[in-house]
Amino acid sequence: MHILKRLIPLCAAALVLVCASAPAAQPSGAPKLLELGAPAPDFKGLPGVDGKSYSLSDFKAPILMVVFLSNHCPFSHAAETRLLPMVREYKSKGVDVIAINPNNPDAVALQELGYSKYNDSFEEMKLYAQEAGFPFPYVYDGDTQITSAAFGVQATPQVFLFDRERKLRYVGRVDDSRFEDPKTVKVHDTRNALDELLAGKPVTVAKTNAPGCSTKWNSKKEAEVAEFNAKWESGKVELETIDADGVAALAKNPSNRFRLINVWATWCAPCVEEFPHLVDISRRLSTRKFEFITISLDDPKMSGSALKFLEKHHQRPSDALTAILKKEGRNTTNYHYTGASTDALSKALDEKWDGPLPHTVLIAPGGKIIWRQNGQITDPAKLLDLILKELGPYYTETVRGALH
Repeated sequence: MHILKRLIPLCAAALVLVCASAPAAQPSGAPKLLELGAPAPDFKGLPGVDGKSYSLSDFKAPILMVVFLSNHCPFSHAAETRLLPMVREYKSKGVDVIAINPNNPDAVALQELGYSKYNDSFEEMKLYAQEAGFPFPYVYDGDTQITSAAFGVQATPQVFLFDRERKLRYVGRVDDSRFEDPKTVKVHDTRNALDELLAGKPVTVAKTNAPGCSTKWNSKKEAEVAEFNAKWESGKVELETIDADGVAALAKNPSNRFRLINVWATWCAPCVEEFPHLVDISRRLSTRKFEFITISLDDPKMSGSALKFLEKHHQRPSDALTAILKKEGRNTTNYHYTGASTDALSKALDEKWDGPLPHTVLIAPGGKIIWRQNGQITDPAKLLDLILKELGPYYTETVRGALH
């Protein structure tokens, strides 16, 4: 997972602070959801992105909202378009808010990071909170998850509202929409519960479901993540020959996917150095409308060496994309160029390419090149950010399926 290491180097001092602030014991499995009427769990010393630590006793307002959010989850991203303005509005009405990230970043599989350039580490929380403009403390519980287990948080986002006596009076979703557009909301569950609590009334609808990204418990690290990695790495890697006409057909991109096409060779040192980062991007975006296509310029007689290199890096399409490719009459995303003329290849792919390797283009649906790089990609995080901006950080309102 090379690009993750390049994106956000972990801060050792911050991790020491996190580890020192909570007991060593860790929850196993998925804990039980806190019951209505139960007292607020007495959390202490949770590290915040602002450099402070937070405890339950720090919050004195009549009503306390504890909301579980995460950096990577598109459900959280969408809900934040309503949550953040609501928090600012209710602050003066007597509502304190703290957001907790319950996730262990090591328990997040790479393909689950397709909607954000950030994983759920403490250091990445700082960057995400700053970008999002969080108007509340954002604290980390991903190492021990003691507090998250006490709440029994099921997913991000999930809201817990406590009354003046710090008894749980509402638990569930922010509202009834999973999309980012506030116009799609029909039932304002959290807002309604806040209004009733502030008025001293019982909450009419005290519990709702919590659609979102499941909590990434520590126990998941050696199970689901390892299973995903093993399944991906056991998949078959294929390499097919292609001529200039075939490349031109790929470049026209009649699909609904963005295509990142990389021209490379095993004898090209910059190609070899950048390649693992491109594979990481491909795996990260394996559930998105995205496709990573490789074109080898090795001598056609060296197809075995090229295939061996691709196998080493497990460069293959996801199972979902493989099924779609077969419907389109393709079997792979890896190609070996057989033509003698690189001029023909340049004309077919990108007329602004003068020939040096590596060369990479990002092609939008319909065939327009929206980004190109001749030479080594030295900042893969910047490329990932660009692609995510094109794909968007939210789920869309269209019918969803494979490669949504």
